[in-house]
Amino acid sequence: MAKKGIHPEWYPEAKVMCNGEVVMTVGSTQPEINVDVWSGNHPFYTGTQKIIDTEGRVERFMRKYGMTDANAAADGDAK
Repeated sequence: MAKKGIHPEWYPEAKVMCNGEVVMTVGSTQPEINVDVWSGNHPFYTGTQKIIDTEGRVERFMRKYGMTDANAAADGDAK
């Protein structure tokens, strides 16, 4: 049995909000939870994943492990 007065209030229908829209309801100790990313807009789940190239790291990784195609390699040699 839980002691009275020491536990936070439980909200069984807490709203999870992303960009001002309610995306789901869950049980929580907070009545409203604001998130930036959830499974409905995460690139992994939506299939719209973009590779952000910071300082050529993606290109360097692709070259290191031989993941570039012949055209990209030829364009890189022409520079």
